[in-house]
Amino acid sequence: MFRSIAALLAAVSCVAVAQAQEMPAAVAGASPYTLDQAVAAAGGSAPAAEAAQANVEAARAARTVAGLRPNPTVQTQVENIAGSGPYRGVGSAESTVSMAVPIELGGKRSARIAVANAQTDKALLVSAITQADIRLLVTQLYIEAAAAERRVQTARDQARIAGDAANAASVRVKAGRASPIEEQRANVAKINADAELVRTIRLAQASRANLERRVGQPMGGPLDTAWLERLPRGYGPEVPPSAVGTLALAAADADLAVADANVRLANSQRVPNLEAGPGLRRLSATNDTALIFTVTMPIPIFNSGKAAVAQARAQRNQVEAQKRMTALDVEQAITDAQTSASNAAVTAQTATGPALEAAQEAARIARIGYREGKFGQLDLLDAERTLGQTRLAAIDALASYQNARAQLERLTAPAPEQGN
Repeated sequence: MFRSIAALLAAVSCVAVAQAQEMPAAVAGASPYTLDQAVAAAGGSAPAAEAAQANVEAARAARTVAGLRPNPTVQTQVENIAGSGPYRGVGSAESTVSMAVPIELGGKRSARIAVANAQTDKALLVSAITQADIRLLVTQLYIEAAAAERRVQTARDQARIAGDAANAASVRVKAGRASPIEEQRANVAKINADAELVRTIRLAQASRANLERRVGQPMGGPLDTAWLERLPRGYGPEVPPSAVGTLALAAADADLAVADANVRLANSQRVPNLEAGPGLRRLSATNDTALIFTVTMPIPIFNSGKAAVAQARAQRNQVEAQKRMTALDVEQAITDAQTSASNAAVTAQTATGPALEAAQEAARIARIGYREGKFGQLDLLDAERTLGQTRLAAIDALASYQNARAQLERLTAPAPEQGN
């Protein structure tokens, strides 16, 4: 009975190991593919970056359009082409050809240019925000992929340890020093460790594929897993959170600048434009030509532009209030991110320091004691399980800290200097 169970367990274990070996591993000895390389590659191929750049080009084209003056118009008028008496037919027709040049008053052109300049600055800022968002996204994917590779290393070690424990149990059973149940229990632990290794490898492959998809190119070498262990050395006083100079507040400032320019444009629209220009009139009765000059100006009786100005000012006040809300939200988010990063750093330093050292020492003592017959198998399995869980908890803590730090860096990223 025990031999049949052992054969079945061994077969299942072999299948799991074979599947794990089929998973492609990173090229040994290759230089690590760093986070900076991933960010640089993703920034040049991300569709979001291309869309932001297209938006900048459109804003610059709109600035050119805003600076153009209105086109002149040419008008042709024919009078007295039908009637009675001498005006029958076209013999007494009089024709006039005139040209009208629009004259913009009230500073409309400069107001349009101001709006276009503000929108161009906003488009440039949106491009910078997009780059920061791409960096954050790639960083998060890189952290997950690097942590997944570390989990694979841990799973391989646990599978190797489980295999050694199974061999030791087999030796003890053959020597008559332990019950066959002990060997079966060790084989079950080995099978579970092998299966966990297969699952971990597949998750690592998925994480790497997601990162490569964002980067836009395959990564030939392993990731820089040592980067995960870069923790702060001390705990100095935190800088008071401030939204000044951040991308989020700069975006709010850009929206306010656009709103101010729209108010100026609405005020300029209240001043009517003129259309003036010369013309020629042919008098059919005497076959003479006369010079004329026309001036046209609309009378703002029904629409004086006050409603448009009121609308622009209300929208400007709304944007100003939203800017104050943004400042409060950003400072609150920075405070939360600082707290999360500090707590994650403490957890990571504890998990990778005293807790991990204690679990490693406990497992080492349990292995020695089991081989010498001083500890039972359950003590060994419990120590190994605790070691595996502690190592995984350390990896999770490191990933949590790096994610929190990336979020904090994104929130406090400085806005680029801009000029028209």
